[in-house]
Amino acid sequence: MATGAIRQTEGSQNSLEIHDLAKFAVDDHNTKQNALLQFKKVTNVKEQVVAGTMYHITLEAADGEHHKVYEAKVWVKPWMNFKEVQEFKHVGDA
Repeated sequence: MATGAIRQTEGSQNSLEIHDLAKFAVDDHNTKQNALLQFKKVTNVKEQVVAGTMYHITLEAADGEHHKVYEAKVWVKPWMNFKEVQEFKHVGDA
């Protein structure tokens, strides 16, 4: 696969690794924004090979009583034990 191409990753929204990355993104957002989002589920995942892998994760989280949809970009370089949230944004209501 060419470096930089973003591809859909079928079925991986159910994987433990993606679940953990989504929770990591929500926790990172909560810390940076002093927010109290509660992770609910991953609804979509895309991968982009960079120096490591950039995961584009669409997830649902509860903001109080409201369920909202967010997009998170998490950059992972496993050989360096590196994991960083590049972007976390609200995209709509669940």
